[in-house]
Amino acid sequence: MQGRKVARMATFRSGFTLQHMVETARDLTDYAGVQRRIDAVLSIMNGDPRRTHGKGKRLVSALEDVAQEAILHEDFELAQRFQRFAAYAGGELFLEILENYYDERARQRSEEYMRRLVAMGAGQAVAALDVLCGDNPDATAADARDLFRGIAKSIDHLGLGNGDGDVKLSIREVRRLQQVGHMEILLRNLPTPASPETAQILSNVLEDADAGLLAQLLELKARRAGLEALRAAVNDPNSSESALHTRLKNQEWIFGGAFVAELARRQYTPDTILDIPLLRHDGSLHVVELKRAHVRDLVIRRSGHLMLGASAHHAVSQAQNYLRIMDENRAMVLRDFGVDTRRASATVVIGHPQYVTGGVAPQEIAETLRTYNTHAARIEVVTYETLLVSAARMLALSSVSHGRDETEEAIG
Repeated sequence: MQGRKVARMATFRSGFTLQHMVETARDLTDYAGVQRRIDAVLSIMNGDPRRTHGKGKRLVSALEDVAQEAILHEDFELAQRFQRFAAYAGGELFLEILENYYDERARQRSEEYMRRLVAMGAGQAVAALDVLCGDNPDATAADARDLFRGIAKSIDHLGLGNGDGDVKLSIREVRRLQQVGHMEILLRNLPTPASPETAQILSNVLEDADAGLLAQLLELKARRAGLEALRAAVNDPNSSESALHTRLKNQEWIFGGAFVAELARRQYTPDTILDIPLLRHDGSLHVVELKRAHVRDLVIRRSGHLMLGASAHHAVSQAQNYLRIMDENRAMVLRDFGVDTRRASATVVIGHPQYVTGGVAPQEIAETLRTYNTHAARIEVVTYETLLVSAARMLALSSVSHGRDETEEAIG
């Protein structure tokens, strides 16, 4: 992407609840560097005499700095907490979302709402079945399934419009939708207990469920969903760099096991905004530069020889400039942000064989990129196809490893 941001209107937020959450989070870390960053946040919130609580872009940036410092100390839970704080302060999340995550009573209220929602849905299902049986007393289970399949398909035709003949939502309803979007209902397929004894047995089984195993399963599920979303964006020739960036945000696992996490901050110098900054295990920076998947001249044929096209060369030059700037500002970036940019590396993700023209075969594209990367020291060029294939392979290996662990546990 270009080294500038598109201006947009932001609704900055702050308040007592956020300040209380920040103060509470400070007690969750023993790292002096993280505590200093948190103190800087509190100083901003308390330092504006014109407001009860300071807010604005400066507060958002300070919260992101806490998240990044936590990542550097591999405290990913605290980092995620402050990333959410920053999203709220920047107007991207409603307060209710933070309360659901970090306020036990608010979470209980939301869970009660979800229970009522599920109960209401079950009640509507019973009503639909009553209508079906009333119209057709001989209705079978297959008829019931067809009925609910039809209802499910009709849901696809519902949408949120701008109010011109569509559904216009109030702020309260938008808040509720965002709350639902941050929840997940885990349904277990269990037989109906035939007796109180059976119910007690099932209850004991659930109490003994391995929380770590469930977390791994949910993580695998989330990664598969993220990979499919990226694949869909890549297969859409109209997908912009921004759309692809959205699919890859916080999906550092896709780039391989050499990276600890995606850094919260994207801007380290005034004239560079990185697409995806990743942290290596040794604390050094790795830059991912994203370009569109729909690139016709990714590899071209000239005088019988294959070579990278203009789009790829432009992307590599942009990555080179980023690395040069990071080298020149290494001391400042290390001092202010704790990230070592000396000899930082980069990956350029660009193009897909399905879009390349000129009669260049996928195998020829792969060989051309392999030859180019062999002669490059700090920058690697890969296609979205390569990214998708390698990520799918990692997922497959994770699934096999998970199954093997389960089998070994059963044998043991």
